[in-house]
Amino acid sequence: MSNLKITFLGTGTSQGIPVINSTHPVCLSTDKRDKRLRVSVLVEWRNYTYVIDCGPDFRYQMLRANVNRIDGILFTHEHSDHILGLDDIRPFSFQLGKVPIYAQQRVLDSLKERFAYVFDEENKYPGAPSVQQNRVGDESFKLQNINVIPIKIKHGNLPILGYRFNDFAYLTDVKEIKSLEMKKLKGLKVLVISALRNESHHSHLSLNEALEIIDELKPERAYLTHISHKLGFHAEVQEKLPKNVFLAYDELVVEV
Repeated sequence: MSNLKITFLGTGTSQGIPVINSTHPVCLSTDKRDKRLRVSVLVEWRNYTYVIDCGPDFRYQMLRANVNRIDGILFTHEHSDHILGLDDIRPFSFQLGKVPIYAQQRVLDSLKERFAYVFDEENKYPGAPSVQQNRVGDESFKLQNINVIPIKIKHGNLPILGYRFNDFAYLTDVKEIKSLEMKKLKGLKVLVISALRNESHHSHLSLNEALEIIDELKPERAYLTHISHKLGFHAEVQEKLPKNVFLAYDELVVEV
């Protein structure tokens, strides 16, 4: 079984932290861990490198993490904070020819609508990136030598995907996980799951709701992501978490 290296490229919500023009104390924090780009992770093993989600901070995230090559991008869903970096895959596209992307058909259709020039093979602009589309359904699929299991979750009323790679699973923008999908998440060494804030939200898990899911799944370690400034200061929140639960932060690296 291949060992995985997980790099948190971004751990913030759709606005990131600090929020523009905000005087909230967390937005004014000098703790580096309280500064969060839009949510995304890098998954590496052997000589393979995959990104989950490609948001508006993608270019800077690639430069900051010194990523020189990717083998593909997995999309959880089509919201802007998860897809708006698609144009910035150009250097990888020039390197690979076509960058493999993996997503539900609905998400692929949304990408085609919003980035029509990327998918237009007949009138291709020479500087535009190119992608190889891979539709993700209910079945597991291979990425190199790893079997990836799609996890169907709900983001409010929107059906989206998380992904399980061996003993690691990544779930962001979660509000609900059905019992059948919970069974696919048993026996994890590392679970990454979103926890927006303390108060209830219509389409995201609160901190307590995320902790309840972690308690049911019992991974060896859990990391919280997609964090709002309203959750509080990183240092203060971490002190209150169970011993095997950690508040993720940008540039954190985890081995699985």
